[in-house]
Amino acid sequence: MSRRGYARRNQNSVSFQAQVKTLGPVSNTIILIVLACLIGLLYLTQVTKTNSYGYTINSLESQASQLKDEKANLEVAAARLQSLDRVSSSQVAKNLVSTTPSGIIEQ
Repeated sequence: MSRRGYARRNQNSVSFQAQVKTLGPVSNTIILIVLACLIGLLYLTQVTKTNSYGYTINSLESQASQLKDEKANLEVAAARLQSLDRVSSSQVAKNLVSTTPSGIIEQ
């Protein structure tokens, strides 16, 4: 008792075909916009990191230049202090004759 064109017993009456699902143009546009925003955020985080490192480097360079100036000033002061001791203890200074004022010149 089988009829042609009709489904038999325990058989599907509808045939299924696999359909390929694709994204529409609106979905593609939204995904591209979201990806562009994510790339922009990554770029901004990297730029702010390098800027913060730049500020750190700049402050360290200014501190180094201040320390160099201070070192130069200390070297000059040390040379002045050592020169007084050297001059007073040198052989030439020991051979000098001290003078006393002999009088006042009046006009």
